[in-house]
Amino acid sequence: MDVSDVTSRYNDRLRVTDYADAATNGLQVGPGDRSVERIAFAVDAAAATISDAVEWGADLLVVHHGVAWGGLDAVTGREYDRIAALVDGECALYAAHLPLDGHPELGNAAHVADVLGLTQRSPFGDHSGEQIGLQGQLPDPTSAAALSESLAAALPTGDQPVQVLDVGPAELTDVAVVTGSGADWLREAEANGVDALVTGEGKGKLYHEAREAGVSVFLAGHYATETGGVRALKAVADDWGVETRFISHPTGL
Repeated sequence: MDVSDVTSRYNDRLRVTDYADAATNGLQVGPGDRSVERIAFAVDAAAATISDAVEWGADLLVVHHGVAWGGLDAVTGREYDRIAALVDGECALYAAHLPLDGHPELGNAAHVADVLGLTQRSPFGDHSGEQIGLQGQLPDPTSAAALSESLAAALPTGDQPVQVLDVGPAELTDVAVVTGSGADWLREAEANGVDALVTGEGKGKLYHEAREAGVSVFLAGHYATETGGVRALKAVADDWGVETRFISHPTGL
């Protein structure tokens, strides 16, 4: 197996060409003909995760947040340091951003939905015609406090509390999920009649918008809500006869 084999399998499974995305999805650094025996997985292609992957001897690092956003006009500064570390360490880099957020089985939103046990799932979070989240029903009506506890117990929040805007119904049934920075989908949540929106981080205007919409919002952390997707990609690769490793670098944000 070589890098092109791995990237082709992931590209097809995630439908990366169907998404309009600020990120470059697919192979970002490295030659396609490099042999792959070890694949490392991480949420972020940061200096720390790249260093760990290279030290472990990874031939390929698979991440959610890569190094190419909207194209690279120049490779200098922090971008140069990261790319140079990959090249010097002979480690290719593959990234899947929005395609990994919304995949109904492998995606970040799907993982959060699994944590909450959501049933009757349907696509949610329209982004230029593609869905980057999902919505569904809780097994039983649940209070905001209980839902927050479930998220905190299952997600790597770095001991940070799940922030809750408890402005919806006393008992929550219908929940929408857009991981990472998903506050902009509150209006869609309101239009769909859900009781709660689960995402990673918010914006200053979110409080009043949520209160006026009557939709409770749960902010469980950008990193914490986006580990499930790369872990799912690791599970897929575990069946390919290669060594795999997940590199954990929680941000607490």
